[in-house]
This record gives sequence, structure tokens and C-alpha cells, in this order.
Amino acid sequence: MELLYTAHVPGGDGPFPTILALHGWGASGHDLIGLAPILHAGRAIVLCPQGPVAFQPAPNMIGYGWFPLTQGGPPDPTAINMAQGLIEIFLEDACQRYPVDPQKIVLLGFSQGGLMAYRLALADPKRFAGLLALSTWLPEEETSESEKTEGLDRLPTLIMHGKEDPMIPIDRAHAARDALLSLEVPLTFREYEMGHEINQDALRDMVMWLEEKVFAGPPGA
Repeated sequence: MELLYTAHVPGGDGPFPTILALHGWGASGHDLIGLAPILHAGRAIVLCPQGPVAFQPAPNMIGYGWFPLTQGGPPDPTAINMAQGLIEIFLEDACQRYPVDPQKIVLLGFSQGGLMAYRLALADPKRFAGLLALSTWLPEEETSESEKTEGLDRLPTLIMHGKEDPMIPIDRAHAARDALLSLEVPLTFREYEMGHEINQDALRDMVMWLEEKVFAGPPGA
């Protein structure tokens, strides 16, 4: 597997529901693995790959991202496409290595990782059982390219965002909500009194949403 990653794998033979969790800019493959014991009570595989772009946000610190940030301009589409390809290869390899239930693969992305999760899900919605977009944004071109993608109407999606997010304004979450509704995506939208983070209220709602909208029913159902 080309990308470094952390993994939580339940005991037993499986197959198991699987959550592919994509971290935000400046974090690492360790950033979201702490969710593993909480989501589905630890009974799901949680895979947290690490972005390929390394940088130094402060002395003696290394952060990672999925594509370079640009000052005042849109991200480089070539870099985003390369990151998407790496994640797709990672998922293919993971399905060979771990007892993944192919009918219960969930995408979860925070901030920059959320944009990557949007791209993956909108490009191939039939492959995923659910999408969680946390404190992130959805570029307009992504929805225009997805207008005729079959299966969007069967992709349960949860958008969660902080009203006081200083990094990605809540207006961008509203725009994503409206765009996905226009594509008839089955959507749940939640906003919270928080910044660029996942607070306890958001975490509780995330757990409940997964159980009710995605993980209900037997494996492979």
C-alpha cells in the first residue's frame, strides 16, 4: 500500500463495515484514528491514510495534506487528481488486505480530506454506503460534473459544520448542502456552535447517523 496509514481492525473474521477517514491539511494518518473505538462501537474497520504532501507548519513539526494550498487561488486540479488516484489505489489494496464488507464502505473526510471524500463519492457513488463531510467545502465544478452520475440518489450523506469555523465559513457548507440537494442526494445537514473541529455534540450525532442511515441491517445488506 503506497500511502502510510493507521488502521483499526476488529477481532473476528468479518467482513466488517469499513470507514475510510481522510484527514485535513496539516494533520496526519494518526489524526482521525481516535474515532475508531467510538464509531460503530469499534466494530468497523477504520482506515486513515496519510496525505502525500509533507510540509513544516512550525519548527520541529511536520504536517501532511492531500494537495498543496495556493494563496488566493483555486487548488491545482492536477494535484487533486493525483491525490484521488492514490486514495483509490489505497482503497483497492485495503480491500485485498483486510476483511472489508464491500457493501458497507463509508467515506469520512475532514476539511481538505472532506473535499477528497466529496470527489471520490460523487465520482462513484455506487461504491460507497455513506459519506460524511466534516468542516469542508464542495467546489462548484464538482457538482456540475456529477449531474448525470447514477447512484447519487442512494448515497446517504451527512454534512456537519461549525457556525464559528474560522477556516472554512459556514456559507460554504450551505452551498454544498444546496448543491447536493439539487442532485437529489439523501442529505442530513447539521451545524453546531463550534469552530474548525468535531465537538461532542457533533460526534454523538455522527454515531447516531451512521447507525440509522448506513450500518443498519446485516453485513452485505
